[in-house]
Amino acid sequence: MNDILQHLRADHLAGRRGGLFAVCSSHRAVLEAAIALARDHGRPLLVEATANQVNQFGGYTGMTPQGFASSLRAMAAAMNFPQEDLLLGADHLGPYAWKNEPAAAAMAKAVELARQCVAAGFRKLHLDAGFGCCDDPPQGLRMETVAARTADLCQAAETAAERRPAGTPRPLYVIGAEVPAPGGALEIPEEVEVTPPGDVAKFIALTGSHFQKAGLTGAWERLLAVIVQPGVEFGNFSIARYAPAKARALSAYHQKLPGIMTYEIHSTDYQAPESLARMVDDHFTLLKAGPCLTSAFREAVFALEDIEIEHLKSRRGAVRSDIRRVLERVMTAAPEHWSSHYHGTDEELRRMRCSSMLDRIRYYWGHPDAKSSLARLHANLGSAVPASLWVRSWPEADPEAADGAAPVSPAAYIRRRIQKALRPYLDACR
Repeated sequence: MNDILQHLRADHLAGRRGGLFAVCSSHRAVLEAAIALARDHGRPLLVEATANQVNQFGGYTGMTPQGFASSLRAMAAAMNFPQEDLLLGADHLGPYAWKNEPAAAAMAKAVELARQCVAAGFRKLHLDAGFGCCDDPPQGLRMETVAARTADLCQAAETAAERRPAGTPRPLYVIGAEVPAPGGALEIPEEVEVTPPGDVAKFIALTGSHFQKAGLTGAWERLLAVIVQPGVEFGNFSIARYAPAKARALSAYHQKLPGIMTYEIHSTDYQAPESLARMVDDHFTLLKAGPCLTSAFREAVFALEDIEIEHLKSRRGAVRSDIRRVLERVMTAAPEHWSSHYHGTDEELRRMRCSSMLDRIRYYWGHPDAKSSLARLHANLGSAVPASLWVRSWPEADPEAADGAAPVSPAAYIRRRIQKALRPYLDACR
């Protein structure tokens, strides 16, 4: 696995156009689906946790880096997935999770998170110092500031790495100031600006200078990737699709990157399979998949609820899961995870809460009421859904489930829907 990561750029320079995707989710159903897909195809798996999902305070998942790492490794072991093929990464490791605090306080927390991620065995670290804090200039950070903070985060990670057992592989780092907002954009402009190669060169040079000053020459040799924007993005109900011609200059600059450095791309969710494949061919070798996977989970659950309604029509006294209504109640009672992302009339907000591609609903599946409702949904449907119910209730949800074959378990259907969203990444990163 480590060789795959460190040789990505060399492979591209030699004409071998492979890549690697990262599953950026902490949702158990998503992780299990990803592990099963990678296992069944004999492929390695990179899983990344964002700083707001998993941190020293528990994040919104309630998990620390060590807790997340232990849980994921146990999951892989239970599913007979080789531990050596499982790689953990930290995404948006920086002050973003605490951007409403002063920069000094936010960076102190980010530095501690970097230490804990390395201690927990995270190998790939995205050092994300590109977001300003409450006392930073409102017009945005100077590139010099981003580079300096990036070096501070790396220093903390390297110090933690020195305390790891002898022979433990050192961290690989991803840097970048050209970072889309985590989880998708609030609004997509008519044309998403592609990162100019000159900006890439300037940021790498500045960051290299700060690494040298901090004595991080060894870490600099392990700089795996720089984040760039090739012109892809997604919003609530729209997608900016990859246009190879617009990214031609950026793609060509890949050969000038130093050391083992390649390109990493965020916000690739919902891109067409051929677009993902073309991005990898154009040297955008590290792809991220997140909201599109939890969105697939959500769509699967809602399809199952429609089947549940049909299934319980003839059962007097049966108690439905009402999972859509439960989630709507939970989300409106605690709007902090969606109110800054969704705007419009009451009806528009309702529609966004249940169907936006940003999928802010992913923050609420861990709520006790949502968990209880989901458990009832599974219980009501039993261990398998008869094909006749698929045909009558939701035939377009999954043709394979409605073709008259053997009944499908709800859990298997959910996994299949998630894997359908993930499979284009697997194929693109062949």
